Amino acid sequence: MDTILWPLMVAVAWVMVSIHRFLVFIGFPDGPGIAWVLSIIGLTMFVRLLIMPLFVKQIRASRGMQLMQPELQALQNKYKGKNDPASKQRQQEEMMALYRKHNTNPFASCFPILIQMPVFFALFRVLANLEAVATDAYADHDSIGPLTAALAEQVQASTVFGAPLSASFMNSSEITVKIVTVVMIILMSVTQWYTMAQLSMKNMPDSVKNSDNPAMRSQRMMMTIMPIFFAFTGVQFQIGVLVYWVTTNLWTMGQQFFTIRKMPAPGSEAEKKMRARENQRRARKGLPSLEEEERAKAEAEGTVTSGQRVQPVRKDRQKKRPQNAPVANVNKSAPEDSETDTNTAEESTNAVGLTQEEIARRRYERRARARKQAAAKRKGEGGKSKKSSRRKPH
Repeated sequence: MDTILWPLMVAVAWVMVSIHRFLVFIGFPDGPGIAWVLSIIGLTMFVRLLIMPLFVKQIRASRGMQLMQPELQALQNKYKGKNDPASKQRQQEEMMALYRKHNTNPFASCFPILIQMPVFFALFRVLANLEAVATDAYADHDSIGPLTAALAEQVQASTVFGAPLSASFMNSSEITVKIVTVVMIILMSVTQWYTMAQLSMKNMPDSVKNSDNPAMRSQRMMMTIMPIFFAFTGVQFQIGVLVYWVTTNLWTMGQQFFTIRKMPAPGSEAEKKMRARENQRRARKGLPSLEEEERAKAEAEGTVTSGQRVQPVRKDRQKKRPQNAPVANVNKSAPEDSETDTNTAEESTNAVGLTQEEIARRRYERRARARKQAAAKRKGEGGKSKKSSRRKPH
């Protein structure tokens, strides 16, 4: 196994030694101690930064999978009970078309962990061979890259809460090692569970949270299986490997929390909370809410109807009327109605920066002016008609 992982083992050792030298340069004590523990944490952060593009793809793929769940369920119901080869082939083709439509991949969420696993095993083998390197008993090599015998001895003597980095629950009889191992396994399991719970509880639309959704069932199953898996396998890992895994879980949890908070999936609980926070911020600045701004924009673009009914036309008149002739509006109300419509259109473009009270007050003032103008116009027309009737000869 060391032969296969040797290039990665050298790379892991090089990163650890380089980070340790930097920490010593900025003031951390040389030799065994906290600097080597921090070098493993630094190795974790270095690897996570390298796979950041994969994490972005994972988030996009996860969002696409969430949005396509209603269509996927409809497709599964469409071919439910059809087991003939032709139906299975059509179902597979339509499913692949659905993945292309949403630009997602069911395996994209596995890429970050698959990339980390070789690094994880390489670190496991580096820590497992520290004693052999320190005592010049390592076969075929007197060092692991820049990790010489003297440095290997320093790493082996470094501890986390009294537990050596190279010790594990199974190969040590010290009670301190066992307690630290159990605590770190619990931390590893809890952080892994919460990371997965963020996706299934906060960043999924309500429409896909039902138990009939296969993706939701698999997500809940993974939330149960992964902590149990870590509980059984963690006792085999060295303390240094557990430090690496707890750190990467904390990194993933924080990274995912930030992503869900800033870029939630449409229709999810996280999106509702994000919009509520944004509306509160806008209210403090005297700006309209997101919903009002979106509606004003839609009205300005003509995508929202004004609610007026179009006058129906008889079939015989439909044949005589030209195709491009304008359709008459049945709502031939008073002049103030048309002015109100104009004012409403003006409000939709000038509403940005106004509070709800100011918008309502301006609307009331415009309508009051329109009513006064209409009343004055009717009064003037009534006076003219009286004068004309008096001048008419008998």
